[in-house]
Amino acid sequence: MSATRLPGTPRLLRALNDRAALELLLERGPLTRARIGELTGLSKVTASQLVERLEERGLVARVGEQAGGRGPNAQLYAVRPSSAYVVGVEVGAERVVAACADITGTVAGRVEQSTKDTDDPVGVVHNAVVQAAASAGAELSAVRRVVLGTPGLVDPQTGDITFAFNLPRWHSGLLAALREDLDTPVVFENDVNLAAVAEAQSGAAQGTADFVLVWVDAGVGLAIMLGGRLHHGSSGAAGEIGYLPVPGAPIPRDVSKRAKPAFQQLVGADAVRAVAAEHGFATPKAAEQGVAATRAAEVVRAAIAAGTAGGPMLDELARRLALGVASTCVVLDPPLVVLAGAVGQAGGAALAERVQHEVAAITLVRPRVVTTGLTEEPILRGALRTALDAVRDEVFGSTVG
Repeated sequence: MSATRLPGTPRLLRALNDRAALELLLERGPLTRARIGELTGLSKVTASQLVERLEERGLVARVGEQAGGRGPNAQLYAVRPSSAYVVGVEVGAERVVAACADITGTVAGRVEQSTKDTDDPVGVVHNAVVQAAASAGAELSAVRRVVLGTPGLVDPQTGDITFAFNLPRWHSGLLAALREDLDTPVVFENDVNLAAVAEAQSGAAQGTADFVLVWVDAGVGLAIMLGGRLHHGSSGAAGEIGYLPVPGAPIPRDVSKRAKPAFQQLVGADAVRAVAAEHGFATPKAAEQGVAATRAAEVVRAAIAAGTAGGPMLDELARRLALGVASTCVVLDPPLVVLAGAVGQAGGAALAERVQHEVAAITLVRPRVVTTGLTEEPILRGALRTALDAVRDEVFGSTVG
């Protein structure tokens, strides 16, 4: 075994100390050398050497002074935001949203573009990424990673899209084309998985290593978090709960065709609106997916506002959702289920409590069911978080001198 791999070597200790200091600066903001030493347990001399090393590498910068007692004021140091940038992209059937964040996680630029009437997904993503970076004042060369959240399956082995029901122009080979076009690392991830990443970071699943997130929107999806890590499955299909064969809906025999899968037929936006109409809560028909999800969320909110009059509608929706939640939970037995997406969010505690009660009534497991703690763009937030985690590992991990 080489000396560089032995625990306790100066090279390894420097790397660990540097990373610890950078994480502290991200978490607590500007700090003096002395304070960094106190928080890391390092001597003043070692802490000073550490800061000088990071400053030389362009990772930290002096941002001010802190008045003390006698003697000169102490210099304050912070992570230099421009040391790296990332771009997160949310891809939908009608639009693409891209946001650029610096390495501290501050979102400095955001753009939104339509995906209608285009046969060029590479061009759409290219424009969104370039414009997001430009609006953040970042050169494209400074963008260290782009993470795209997309519906459908992502092959865990190749990282490419293998099936996207709502994005027929997105196809295998697109990942390589985007990497070549942007000349930077590009990663695809399932959109619902990214929503779960955001939920774990700053939503209802904070501090919970094992949970599932059920996305109820125009369609329905599931993300599985085990031990703090996403579970993708051997083909990337883990969580495609819309295809769950359930009683009460026809089961298509050929998933490559445009027929809606069974569970999707029971709880997708169209089904939610149909259930609402049966209980006296009708909405205008919506052709576009985004509008369909909005309309479905509106009738759910209307049922909640109606109080006891809306109870039967919510009961029926919860009964349907519980079929998928229960099937998942008797296999994984997670302590927490998060309902997200436009409909899941609109249902709030009224829907979550009903689903929790129904799951406990029909299975041996009793997970806590809650509504999402995030109200704005969880997929985009998850894409940025995923990109930041990877880039911080790359940038902060390269501090070994």
